[in-house]
Amino acid sequence: MSFDRVLVANRGEIALRIIEACRELSLDSVAVYSEADRGMPYLAMAGRSICIGPADPARSYLSIPALISAAEVTGAQAVHPGYGFLAENPDFVEVCADHGLTFIGPDHRTITLVGDKLAARRTVAAAGVPVLPAAEVPEEEAELLAAAAGVGYPLLVKAVYGGGGRGMRLVHDEESLPQAVAQAAREAEAAFGNPQLYMERALINPRHIEVQILGDSFGRIVQLGERECSIQRRHQKLIEEAPAPNLDPEMREQLHLAALTAARALNYRNAGTVEFILDEEGSFYFIEMNARIQVEHPVSEMITGVNLVKEQIRIAAGEPISQEEFPARGHAIECRLNAEDPEKGFLPSSGRIRIHELPGGCGVRLDTHIYDGMEVRPYYDSLLAKLITWGKDREEARIRMYTALERFRIDGVATTRTLAQEIIAHPAFQEGKIGTGFLDDEGLG
Repeated sequence: MSFDRVLVANRGEIALRIIEACRELSLDSVAVYSEADRGMPYLAMAGRSICIGPADPARSYLSIPALISAAEVTGAQAVHPGYGFLAENPDFVEVCADHGLTFIGPDHRTITLVGDKLAARRTVAAAGVPVLPAAEVPEEEAELLAAAAGVGYPLLVKAVYGGGGRGMRLVHDEESLPQAVAQAAREAEAAFGNPQLYMERALINPRHIEVQILGDSFGRIVQLGERECSIQRRHQKLIEEAPAPNLDPEMREQLHLAALTAARALNYRNAGTVEFILDEEGSFYFIEMNARIQVEHPVSEMITGVNLVKEQIRIAAGEPISQEEFPARGHAIECRLNAEDPEKGFLPSSGRIRIHELPGGCGVRLDTHIYDGMEVRPYYDSLLAKLITWGKDREEARIRMYTALERFRIDGVATTRTLAQEIIAHPAFQEGKIGTGFLDDEGLG
């Protein structure tokens, strides 16, 4: 390894995953925490822990000076950003390089290119990867309406420098377009610090499928199969699985090839995800690439047997990808368990957690940072846990998930557990008949 101490620039379950990966690679780790996270048990698992500021993320987990200072004070030589926060911030990558720190992820140029959704689209389209009609959002209303007509309705207004469904609006006609653009711009400005938008032809109830890739400094890029991410609420993923159900083998091969083509065109290094949507006619289109580890990466780990976080660290240290191929075995499903109340419009829920039972057993994995008596506060993402099950086939994984959800028994905060059970037990889900409009179509959530 070219470094022996890693600063974990994140919190919660992904911070714990990174600390565990460092241990398995015989690397020291430094955990950072805000004053609100001072009592997190995972901090004791790191070699060192250091407070980087108050609860406000802007003054702690999003503070580049605080993180760089923490690395310098503790002697860390590398930084793992996890997901969210600064994981896809090219300025952070550049500052790390200026201070002699290895950033465990893509380089500054790639993150900048991938972060510009329009530029990424142009790059992969030039390499032959199919994309949907799109256009930038002009300032003048007459030009806006003309550009939208060229794209075609229905369309999605999307943030150029964004993700996670924020700064996104579905528009069915030109009458509602100006208001949708204004709302999306305000949301994009608040979430990403940049109001720039573009329009893209929308598919109604498509499937959302992504391909996990790894690239190393020796020019090798490999794929680790696809994930089905169609179960969403307002563009926020709720349930993911791998491999995608009811997918024609030829289509699967084409998706994998397109993902590799896109990654090569973007000169990609480290772990990343190439995202596509599929229409009812069997055509697929590139929508974006995520230049980081994804929340849903455990389903890929479960079917391939690889630790993606360890692969990230090895690649950043200049080592090659550990295997030539990553054959899949069985089926895996992940449910995100959030501190939200589905009966109250998914309002975030705060309170003190009391744990009655947590799931485990054959083929069951729980990625979480929660502990009995932990206070859930409104400062951070509502994700409490990721429950993952593996089975020899999809039905075994599905039944195992329903049972595991039954055993996820906590109170003190409202959660999405019951909704997840309803989805898992739904006849259409059992048959793999799913799309991004599943919840609305089936009257769930």
